[in-house]
Amino acid sequence: MSIGLRRCLAVLACHLLQGAMPPGLEGWGRAIRLETRAIEDDGDALVFALGSLCGLAPRIFAHHLFQPIVALFPGRVFPWGDVLGMPLRHDGTSHPRSIGIVCAVGAALLGLVYLTMAGAPMRYLGVNAGALLIGLAMLAMVGGTPWRDRRWSGVMTLAMAILLLGTALFGDKDQDAARWVRLGPLFIQPSLVLLPVMIVRFAQSPNGRSTLGMVIAAVALALQPDRAMAGMLATGLAVLVMMRPDAPFVTPAFASGVASFAVTLIRTDTLRPTPYVEKVFYSAFDVHIVAGLLVMTGAALLLVPAIVGKLCDADHQETYLVFGAVWFTAILSAALGNYPTPIVGYGGSAVIGYVLSLTMLPKTARPRVGAEAVPHDGTKGGSAVYRCPSAVAYLA
Repeated sequence: MSIGLRRCLAVLACHLLQGAMPPGLEGWGRAIRLETRAIEDDGDALVFALGSLCGLAPRIFAHHLFQPIVALFPGRVFPWGDVLGMPLRHDGTSHPRSIGIVCAVGAALLGLVYLTMAGAPMRYLGVNAGALLIGLAMLAMVGGTPWRDRRWSGVMTLAMAILLLGTALFGDKDQDAARWVRLGPLFIQPSLVLLPVMIVRFAQSPNGRSTLGMVIAAVALALQPDRAMAGMLATGLAVLVMMRPDAPFVTPAFASGVASFAVTLIRTDTLRPTPYVEKVFYSAFDVHIVAGLLVMTGAALLLVPAIVGKLCDADHQETYLVFGAVWFTAILSAALGNYPTPIVGYGGSAVIGYVLSLTMLPKTARPRVGAEAVPHDGTKGGSAVYRCPSAVAYLA
């Protein structure tokens, strides 16, 4: 391994850690990154960065897991915070992205249980679990980068649309449908990975470049053809048009989405269902009623972030409604046709796509009225202040 690669891996570990730190504790991620940068030997820097990441990862995950529960009990301090070394107190702020992470992990775990009960090959379970880890790593890396910057949103949307068009033109085909890209032994469906992010980002910041990206994506989905993804595009943009009918750029994008969906309705879709991928909502009940209920529960979890965000965050209504419409369409398509069942069925593309789309949800959201911040010292008013132990004690 070259010296340069060791340093790059150390920097990557620091960025993962900083992106995953709970709100209010990002300073610890920055401190570890600066400490890593100060270590001259690349090998020692990599060991320190990986040690910090591995030492904090269980506590970070547990914090995000418990935060939605904490939000149900305003003003109460939970003793778990002392165990985690991270304070757990509801301060009037909701955490949509954390809720989404918990729902994604929960749905993936329920899907793994279903696959086990259904007798799916062990590699199927490994693919889904690996996709979840990859998605969470990508979420940590891109959550605070230019990915979400308004200046770059149009460029990113356009680049992803070109990738979808390339899939339609040069991707692997099955019965005249070109929806997949082969990566070694695996087949990836780029539209399931990229399209949810594109639609929600467009809803947040429509502009000329992103509108062109939506049009190119619509053309790509019509060429593939992919009725489920074209329906996802049309539905997500329909919600946006209803909420912002006078917004520039929205109407042309919506028109292209409707046209793409109409083309996919005209073209014949002859793909047969694949076991553990399509028709899961029906086949799971053939395995056992418990398996069917697990699948239904896992699918319902995918919509929870949109519902909670809609109720708790008045400043980002378009984001939550479009996010919910996108994934509801994916679930409905899987129930009505031979299309992948997101997360609870076999397939890493939907797992990565869902987790990656969580980058579009706000990390924290405070209601405009009726919220009262409670700092860590227990006094009312002001902003929450988190006091952390020393780095040595924190990692112990």
